[in-house]
Amino acid sequence: MSTELYIGMMSGTSMDGVDAVIAELDEKSCHVRHTYSIPYSAELRAELLNLHSPAHNELELAASAANRLAHLYAETVRALLASAYVDKSRIRAIGCHGQTIRHRPELGFTLQLGNAALLAELLDMTVIADFRSRDVAAGGQGAPLVPAFHQAVFAHPQANRAVINIGGIANITDLPSAGVVRGFDSGPGNMLMDAWIERHQNKRYDAEGRWASTGVVIEKLLHQWLQYPYFSASPPKSTGRDSFNMAWLEQHLEKGYAPEDVQRTLLELTAQSIATAVTEFCDNVDEAYLCGGGAHNSLLLERLQGLLPAIKIRLSDSLGIGVNWVEAAAFAWLAQQCVEGKPANLPSVTGAKGARILGAIYAR
Repeated sequence: MSTELYIGMMSGTSMDGVDAVIAELDEKSCHVRHTYSIPYSAELRAELLNLHSPAHNELELAASAANRLAHLYAETVRALLASAYVDKSRIRAIGCHGQTIRHRPELGFTLQLGNAALLAELLDMTVIADFRSRDVAAGGQGAPLVPAFHQAVFAHPQANRAVINIGGIANITDLPSAGVVRGFDSGPGNMLMDAWIERHQNKRYDAEGRWASTGVVIEKLLHQWLQYPYFSASPPKSTGRDSFNMAWLEQHLEKGYAPEDVQRTLLELTAQSIATAVTEFCDNVDEAYLCGGGAHNSLLLERLQGLLPAIKIRLSDSLGIGVNWVEAAAFAWLAQQCVEGKPANLPSVTGAKGARILGAIYAR
């Protein structure tokens, strides 16, 4: 297979905006050539957050939001192509994840908004979307899907590696030098920390963990949160805002807790749940590579290294893809797999009954 250009787009659980890349792909490598990102407006973000809970007229609201997302995705692609001086005719297809608003694999469904048909019309380009549903239909979690990409581009024959993506939700890929690849969501990444600082300081995220660093861990609260059954459940498993949300965060709060102490405790929850998952569910990891927005949180990185002292922790940049762009690159790769008619899920990760071709194609 010759080298081809694909666009990958990701709008994740953090709901901060759209990340897009132009990736040059062949059978064994992925080179991110150009990147672009557009943030969500406060209005759109609020609209999408509200759709995570049942509401009056939610079907119409969801369809309307999907159309708005399609226009934003189209705007992102146009800006990406213009900034890269790449004509759209050179792009084989766009892999568009869409915005998850419900993820309930235990009930047999997952829902990502985006109206891929409209996106294909707006751009006159081939769009591939709805990557998760086929895996769920085959009895899988539909998530995480990026471990197959991690295996393709990050695995090493002499090193036991882990890739830790800290987005809204944190997920881990176990890449042993030999043996079965595993992957799963470990629990909340940035999502709860972002929600808490937005409530108390009207900021979208805690830059470098600076606010958290002014607080102390509330051990009682941390212990109560860590008792949640999801953390001790064995993979395959996946999660999202359906489980980890403000109502979940608040269930054990007491009036005397200082907001900065809660923030520090939320950071510790993320760090400890990731570290415990790596220790219990991954095979003798030698080195770990971080990606996602949480990789910019220096306090979180410091805690992870402290909790996992025997593991060399680095950023995905050292493997050739910047921390902000790994997931978008993964959906370019997933689009390529779909176009080529190749399975792209890992049953050992998702629990599906077998390998499946993922994605629905909206041809130009």
